[in-house]
Amino acid sequence: MTIQQLITNHLDIWTAADTEKKSGRGKSSGNAGSVYGIKKLRELILELAVRGKLVPQDESDEPASELLKRIAAEKAKLVAEGKIKKSKPLAEITDDEKPFELPVGWEWTTLISITLINPRNNVEDDLQASFVPMTLIGTGFNSLHDQETRLWKEIKQGFTHFAEGDVGVAKITPCFENSKACVFSGLTNQVGAGTTELHIIRPINMTLSPRYILAYVKSPQFLLIGESKMTGTAGQKRLPKDFVESNLFPLPPIAEQHRIVAKVDELMALCDQLENQHNNAAEAHEKLVTHLLGSLTQSQLTNTDSPLCKRGAGGDFNWQRISEHFDTLFTTEASIDALKQTLLQLAVMGKLVPQDPNDEPASELLKRIQAEKAKLIAEGKIKKDKPLVEITEEEKSFDLPVGWEWTRLKNIVYTLGDGIHGTPKYTENTGCYFINGNNLQNGKIVIKHETKTVALDEMEKYKKNLTERTLLVSINGTIGNVAFYNEENIILGKSACYFNLAHQIYKQYLKLLIESPYFINYAKENVSGTTIMNLSLFSMNTFPLLIPPFEEQKSIVLKVNELVAICDQLRASITLSNQIQQKLADTLIEKIN
Repeated sequence: MTIQQLITNHLDIWTAADTEKKSGRGKSSGNAGSVYGIKKLRELILELAVRGKLVPQDESDEPASELLKRIAAEKAKLVAEGKIKKSKPLAEITDDEKPFELPVGWEWTTLISITLINPRNNVEDDLQASFVPMTLIGTGFNSLHDQETRLWKEIKQGFTHFAEGDVGVAKITPCFENSKACVFSGLTNQVGAGTTELHIIRPINMTLSPRYILAYVKSPQFLLIGESKMTGTAGQKRLPKDFVESNLFPLPPIAEQHRIVAKVDELMALCDQLENQHNNAAEAHEKLVTHLLGSLTQSQLTNTDSPLCKRGAGGDFNWQRISEHFDTLFTTEASIDALKQTLLQLAVMGKLVPQDPNDEPASELLKRIQAEKAKLIAEGKIKKDKPLVEITEEEKSFDLPVGWEWTRLKNIVYTLGDGIHGTPKYTENTGCYFINGNNLQNGKIVIKHETKTVALDEMEKYKKNLTERTLLVSINGTIGNVAFYNEENIILGKSACYFNLAHQIYKQYLKLLIESPYFINYAKENVSGTTIMNLSLFSMNTFPLLIPPFEEQKSIVLKVNELVAICDQLRASITLSNQIQQKLADTLIEKIN
């Protein structure tokens, strides 16, 4: 089977083995261009290239042994001319050192034997030259790079030198692991300098194909072994020069090098086409899902027998257009996440469960809350609130169902405040924890390994009036994480706020409301800061929220939990299917390799 047949005969495996995408609230934030199967296919092409399995050998080619002799003669000439220093003799490569068997006509060697490593340029100061920082070097095999033009005297000191046709390979993590490498081409006056985080490989007088060397430094085995040889501390690890010099290099005849490069170009172009088709289809699919789900939140509601709206869910919302194509719409993790966010949005709009005319309307519920707050104020248990402005028509994002009411968050809580703005004194192993917004996850306070503990006197000094009716919400950095207080010994940091909820509000409903796109969109419009977003207590107090009758609050939470469980099952099955497809791609490559 040819490599072209390998690609075309297994399109389903290469494209179905998709890379898992991380997603935020309702929108995928993963890299659409990252397809696991196609990534593995590209790696396979490069591995086959440097093993001599990508193109057939031609008996008429001058063998690599003769090429080695010519390279040695060229190096000896450069030494005699004083242009390079004489290299130390290298030990013979033993059979035990050879990682695999080479085709007839190939030879094992090392780059230090056949190229110049990290050479220097010797040109006039006033000559214009190319400057290439790491950010302008790509990761693909096309070897493209961008460049700036500068005077040589401005860049000759403190930067790595290179020239037209040199191969540059990144030496620092994560650039090396990501395969940042290129053949320098189109350089101004054929010389340049750039990032110090490169190793430069210079072929000698056209004796090697630079892009064959590029295939070698991008091949999976070179990257895998090179990663294991990196030295330095985490985040600053670098590939040693001696690894580039001495790692065994499979040398084909020069004519075959050119055939290999041409074939790699051809096959990489096929991979690009395959990936573009996949990503275009994925983008179209995402747009379709987004459009249809968006239309749901705008539609008028009708009863339905949709699998996501059984047992009386409905009101006047029409699921028909979605349920008829459910199996084809929700086939990716991103689409399932978008569906979950839509369900939350529909829930807080009153479009997920039917209204019951026998329910006590929310207006009566709000009256009882105000009466109870007035009683607590009179007893000196809470402070009197400053009057809040009425909710304007512009703030009302949509019409409410019968029996629902608009109000501000401050009107349904007894107290609302944030955590301490200073830093408490830390003491180990006290069982009293300093909590921030990142400790709030899906209704629970999560104690992490890095969560610090504080002394009991610090706990007493900074404790808040937290009860079983307390909700904690992250308002700094990540916005909208929610947890219920459950008698944990905690001090609250400033990245979270707390509020004690009136008994007439079902606290699980308020959690759902804050986790919904409705609150997140409100928060995005009211945050301050650019690097780290911060939602003020004023914005929390004045948040315009939608209150259903109490019994409907409970029905909404029950229905959302039921539907989210279905979404989670779907997502798990998609994840499992993708893992199987990735394993198929890996297995196919192993068998061929």
